[in-house]
Amino acid sequence: MDDLNAWWAALAGLAIGAAVGFTTRRARLCSFGAVEDALVGSDTRRLRVFGLALGVAVAGTQLLVLTGLLDPQATPYVPGALPWIGIALGGVMFGLGMALVGTCAFGSCVRLGSGDLRSLVVLLVFGATAYAMLRGTLATYRIGFGEAWALTMTDSGRADLPGLLDPLLGLPGRALLAAGIAAVLIALAVTDARLRKARRLLAAGFVLGAGVIGGWLATQYLVDEFMQAARPQSLTFVAPVAITLNGLLLDGAALLNFGTGSIAGVILGAFAAARSGDEFRWEAFDDAREMKRHLLGAVLMGVGGVLCGGCTIGQGITAGSLLALSFPLAVGGMMLGARLGIAFLVEGRALFFLPASRTQPIRSRVAGGRRPRS
Repeated sequence: MDDLNAWWAALAGLAIGAAVGFTTRRARLCSFGAVEDALVGSDTRRLRVFGLALGVAVAGTQLLVLTGLLDPQATPYVPGALPWIGIALGGVMFGLGMALVGTCAFGSCVRLGSGDLRSLVVLLVFGATAYAMLRGTLATYRIGFGEAWALTMTDSGRADLPGLLDPLLGLPGRALLAAGIAAVLIALAVTDARLRKARRLLAAGFVLGAGVIGGWLATQYLVDEFMQAARPQSLTFVAPVAITLNGLLLDGAALLNFGTGSIAGVILGAFAAARSGDEFRWEAFDDAREMKRHLLGAVLMGVGGVLCGGCTIGQGITAGSLLALSFPLAVGGMMLGARLGIAFLVEGRALFFLPASRTQPIRSRVAGGRRPRS
């Protein structure tokens, strides 16, 4: 890919990331906050908004697939073999790390744009750990363990839901399946009376889902196929953070791609939202204990994110938009890991099914520290 095409892809990532970062910061939308609200406070509004984003992404992405504009197997999310153990274990590790930090990799980018210097430390450690897992000293263990136990998709050769069901049903059902899933997810959000009043949340969910669709289009059609084979990708915040860190330190040319552009865009968009709302504040660690918790969480997210092939956005929405089989494994693992982390941090228990400890629990912090608002 020549410099011009690289610039176009990076600028597309910047624009999409800025739109997503701005709207999610304005709406206080956070992956871990949504999980914590649902599991601890029985408030599913923010979780439904992520469902809305997934529904929009499924509808648009599957339309691209059905019209031949996107090949799922050209993406990293629909391989011929599913490393299910690595994905599930990585999801649990990522969810636990997310609980220790108080947000995910995407949320850390949003927080950094709002002036939270703790997120800068988290992203540096997270990016370094993820890069070590991808291409560095830990890559051998990822390949030897995380990718060694894989379930081969013998019937269709595709690790997605249509590839699993079509041979069983004897007919192609992608269109009906995608329409049904998208309709249910969108309806769960728009039929909630309280959520309909939270316009910023609904707008953030729609923009996030549309951003995933835009990512597929940008990386499919802004690449010169004579220079480099098209490798469609969309919003995710594991490998791009690692590649961005490597590019800043060692290889500036590596910064010209969609992923690194989207990282910068999210940070800038969140900064614009915080400044426009007079909410930009410099923040740092309160004490050494909080810093140690964030560092451990960053390492767990870096290792787990690479093992499971993405973050709450990369697997939870981007892979989900392709109806990839990795989606339920990764998201289920993240939910379990987050629940374990909440049990320890909020309730003073090492496991959620054990009695509460008599010791003073550590209180977790939802991104932004506030409940959803309209």
